[in-house]
Amino acid sequence: MAKQTGLGDYLAIDDSGGTARDLSNDLTSYSVNTPQNMFEVTGIDKSAVERIIGLNDYTLTVNGVFNKASNKSHDVFKTRTGTRTVTLAIGGNTSGYPKLEAEMLVNEYNLERGDDGGLTWSAGLSLQSGTVPAWSTV
Repeated sequence: MAKQTGLGDYLAIDDSGGTARDLSNDLTSYSVNTPQNMFEVTGIDKSAVERIIGLNDYTLTVNGVFNKASNKSHDVFKTRTGTRTVTLAIGGNTSGYPKLEAEMLVNEYNLERGDDGGLTWSAGLSLQSGTVPAWSTV
């Protein structure tokens, strides 16, 4: 079966010391964005816009439930400095599933306490290495 859900996904992010931490259980949602710049290069001889491809990018937004346990989400994001290897495996971290891996920087870590008493977080990560992220398989 080629079609699949997002159930059972795997996400690991390095902590500030460079050790990969499985945050899958703390996450409630994520958003992957892989835009690339487009440059308009329309000559005066054209009747429609002409474009060429520029730089690629990758940003990741993750959301979850606060977890202060050692090596879990708060431990990973409380220090935002340093390059982090981010590994996302759609469907799980077992053979054959699509995987996107990149070197990223944590650009934000936000906590929100809801009026119901729930404590959630969101974090944003951006491409650091200048290397275009490419999909592979686990």
